[in-house]
Amino acid sequence: YVPGWDCHGLPIELQVEKKHGKVGEKLSASEFRAACRDYAMAQVEAQREDFIRLGVLGAWDRPYLTMDPSYEAEQVRAFARIIENGHLHRGYKPVHWCLDCGSALAEAEVEYQDKQSVAVDVKFDVVDEAAFYACLGSDSSGPVGVPIWTTTPWTLPANQAVALGADLDYVVVDAEIDGRTERLLLAEGLAEVALGRYGADRVSRIAEIKGSVFRGLELKHPFYDRTVPVILTDFVTLEAGTGAVHIAPGHGHDDFAAGVENDLPLDNPVDGRGVYIDGTGLFAGNHIYKANGAIVELLRESGHLLADVKFEHSYPHCWRHKSPVIFRATPQWFVSLDQNGLRDASLAEIETVDWIPAWGKQRIEGMVAGRPDWCISRQRTWGVPITLFTHRETDELHPDTPRLLEEVAQRMEADGIDAWFDLDPADLLGDDAKHYQKVTDTMDVWMDSGVVHHCVAAAFDEVTSPADLYLEGSDQHRGWFQSSLLTSVAMNGHAPYRAALTHGFTVDDKGHKMSKSLGNQVVPQKVINVLGADILRLWVAATDYSAEMSVSDEILKRMSDSYRRIRNTARFLLGNLHGYEPAQHAVPVGEMVELDRWAVSRAAALQESILRAYDRYEFHLIYQELHNFCVVDMGGFYLDVIKDRLYTTGENSHPRRSAQTAMMHIAEAMVRWIAPILSFTGEEIWASLPGERDGSVFFSTWYEFPGEIESTVDWKRIVSVRDGVAKVLEDLRAEEIIGSPLDASVDVYAEGQLFDELQRFGDELRFVFITSEARVLPVADRPDDAVDAGGFWVMATATSNAKCTRCWHRREEVGSVADHPGICARCADNVDGDGETRAFA
Repeated sequence: YVPGWDCHGLPIELQVEKKHGKVGEKLSASEFRAACRDYAMAQVEAQREDFIRLGVLGAWDRPYLTMDPSYEAEQVRAFARIIENGHLHRGYKPVHWCLDCGSALAEAEVEYQDKQSVAVDVKFDVVDEAAFYACLGSDSSGPVGVPIWTTTPWTLPANQAVALGADLDYVVVDAEIDGRTERLLLAEGLAEVALGRYGADRVSRIAEIKGSVFRGLELKHPFYDRTVPVILTDFVTLEAGTGAVHIAPGHGHDDFAAGVENDLPLDNPVDGRGVYIDGTGLFAGNHIYKANGAIVELLRESGHLLADVKFEHSYPHCWRHKSPVIFRATPQWFVSLDQNGLRDASLAEIETVDWIPAWGKQRIEGMVAGRPDWCISRQRTWGVPITLFTHRETDELHPDTPRLLEEVAQRMEADGIDAWFDLDPADLLGDDAKHYQKVTDTMDVWMDSGVVHHCVAAAFDEVTSPADLYLEGSDQHRGWFQSSLLTSVAMNGHAPYRAALTHGFTVDDKGHKMSKSLGNQVVPQKVINVLGADILRLWVAATDYSAEMSVSDEILKRMSDSYRRIRNTARFLLGNLHGYEPAQHAVPVGEMVELDRWAVSRAAALQESILRAYDRYEFHLIYQELHNFCVVDMGGFYLDVIKDRLYTTGENSHPRRSAQTAMMHIAEAMVRWIAPILSFTGEEIWASLPGERDGSVFFSTWYEFPGEIESTVDWKRIVSVRDGVAKVLEDLRAEEIIGSPLDASVDVYAEGQLFDELQRFGDELRFVFITSEARVLPVADRPDDAVDAGGFWVMATATSNAKCTRCWHRREEVGSVADHPGICARCADNVDGDGETRAFA
């Protein structure tokens, strides 16, 4: 993994502006870029330390930085390939424009938030009344108005037409409004609601007609001395408004398209600061938001304002400044989605990618299918320049553009982006320089990260394209996932990734977003310093990332408890493997105690499940299965049962070595399971395991279990009997009849296969139950007070036998061996004799 940082863009510029002011105030453009570079590098160094502490495995000594001259040069070469394949065009179009940024924004830089606006209904008067009534087939007369509805009154100075829906039904009505009679043209489906906004009385319907008849009708602009035509479009709907849409081609995608189709003026009267330019009648020099109120009052005074109400709606905002953006028609550079088939090719490539979760496919499909051309130009200082020369009169690219781009790329490899900004065009163009001009725009930062598939693969031999996996937050279907897809398809004809994984965002335990004002932020560095990196890593793995990811101090505390259970399991395994040498002491599978074979086979089955989950990046399932294995299978059963063998049989005895062999298999597998998640803990365990091994668990592959390890015992049934016995013993303990299970003697009454299965254990059944005595008897012999445990019966009593001081079992033969008066016969044999044998437990 080669880590990397996006180093250009507005957020860095804003930080530098806080210290040094805008370009030209204290610093030249070149000095400003140098300050941006220094700031970005400081962030890289700080973040690199955090990532290393978190245990992220990567080439941290040689990351890629999008501000490295080599990367910037490769980005220019990627740009050249996109141009060569016919996907670049320059156009005058409305783009999202942030007044705070002073720059165009791409779709990925826009987020929608609720905004309160003033919605106004404005009357456009019909110029030629006779022409209007002729459309109706009527010989009536009298003034007529066509109301439009808009939430952006400031765009009215740019109005060039009013659009109707050709197939919509319209009505002409007379209505009393503020004491005067108005004759209005409204969409039939919106008329009642619109007239309600106007406070209309005594409404009478004059005519009904389709919108198509009014094409070309001239209307009077409400405050300028000019006329505007009625046009027909397919985007007029009955969702809201009046059925008539005010068209300002300089301030909207649909409006612009309608303007082009109907040969309307495409003027944009607003500059990059949001101020009306010179020549804008009545409002030149005013900011659009300040003019909003003035426009409403002007309409009110002239009698053209039918209604004005506050209106809350979803509106595009700059994702950096959180401020409303405007649509503003400007000359920009675009990657075209349609002029050379990029949209269709990208949609086809989406089908080849494994989207995790699966809903990501539909999400990005919809976004690519419906998105406009990608505006890649920015009017900023800190970014990779659009290294093009355009003709001063025709705006056409220089005919030798491919060669020029490669020449610029070579210069940038040596001197970075200043090689372009400081370039005298004559150095490259010679006499042609007087006919061509340098483009001064920079590239959208989504282009920087979008071509990482090319730039990093060019610099690092170990990186190939397409990548196995791209992963990012759920907002990146319109961001990095999409910019990477579009650039890769434009350059190479294929997606840059085989799989794309989406994760949710962190929220608190109540589902609220993190914020300083709410005081619910969880700072990763603090978690690492207090709890350790592995706790944070375990929380990430344990949380279903396909949805929002809840985190709080309480959640992390619970995660610490879960971690402790996993760690304690590992500690038990390692502690009891002391003195075990695999090469000398391993017991062959066929000779292992049945319970040990079960434990190893259970681990082998779990490994198959864990590997499937890793393949699907389902880390929360790995956590659940691993935690259950440690708590239930190991801590709740297996390790509990084998303690007797580990502590009471001979050091080199078969029963003990069999248990150690099983634990070794389990530990070898478990350390590999947890290493990708609990990386530091995995390394600790690896360093403590017996036997020769490489220096890091990450040099190993998944553990290979021995074959034919399945036990001949139906341990699932045995465990269910054990659970039934445990419930009866717990009742005895609650009644203070016994202090521990070893104070009890247990009889199990069973029949059929269960009877046969239990009887196989003989005296070893007591080790399964961890009682001092255990027998299996026919159901017919059960006493009346035996407890029905569901398919078998249990009778447990306190035993009066003496307690062995060595194994703590209460046995009748305690004291029968003269040399060892305080221990049982089994322990005496384990101390001085050949030692006991075990077949089952």
